[in-house]
Amino acid sequence: MSSGNTAVMPWRPSGKRRSLASPGMRTAAQRGHEVRRLRDMLRAAVQGGRYPDGQLPGEAELMAAHRASRATVREALSLLRAEGLIERVQGIGTHAVVRPADERLVEAHGVIRPDQHSLLNRRTRPRLLDRSEIAAPAVVADRLGVPAGTPCLRLEYVALHQEEPVWLATNYALFPEAARLRDCPFVTDWYALMADAGVEFGQSEFIIGAEPADPLVAAVLGIAPGAPVLVTEQTIADPAGRLFDLAFIHTRADRFRFVSRGTRVPGREA
Repeated sequence: MSSGNTAVMPWRPSGKRRSLASPGMRTAAQRGHEVRRLRDMLRAAVQGGRYPDGQLPGEAELMAAHRASRATVREALSLLRAEGLIERVQGIGTHAVVRPADERLVEAHGVIRPDQHSLLNRRTRPRLLDRSEIAAPAVVADRLGVPAGTPCLRLEYVALHQEEPVWLATNYALFPEAARLRDCPFVTDWYALMADAGVEFGQSEFIIGAEPADPLVAAVLGIAPGAPVLVTEQTIADPAGRLFDLAFIHTRADRFRFVSRGTRVPGREA
């Protein structure tokens, strides 16, 4: 006589992974990643000047080169157009709008002589917004290690390259350096001003971040609100290590890129 009980077989994994997402959702996510990856590669090629005369290949060529669908290529190009990096003209094709300047980070610090093509080699001109003596605000005084209210020079300007704004900088310089910076003609870039004024320095430090341009910064730099900008806080010290300048700098990310290279020394990793 049967007991009526049914034997229960133990569960064994089949070896096949099952996704909790539906096939449609998974495909959409994968396609989004494909668009992003292609956009990143095309952006690097555009900004690196890898296309002759700035002319991008046609859609069919990009599809073949990257094994991408037409929809993926078109969406990636649309993102680059939204960034203001490329333009598409009917019957002519797609071309780069501008190639940003690549600046070695060590040149941006001003500690070596800049390359002849560097924007920091007296190739910009300032549009002065303010050049006045003020009492150092508390935050500025704290960063420079002096009492709040210490006299300083506030020098604010927009750097222009080929009459186009590239960065906005607000410097707070302490005396005695401030007196020489105040009285010297400001003709090109900040490091040229210091050199012309006879101001020597021993160290420059950057804290670099990124943020969307607010309406005030966007208006000064001639970009749309929300466009990406590099935000740099810089301190400059004299040869003895005394801080004498603090700067807040907003740089157009579509016109300026930092280049940095490190060399690994075996045995010194720790």
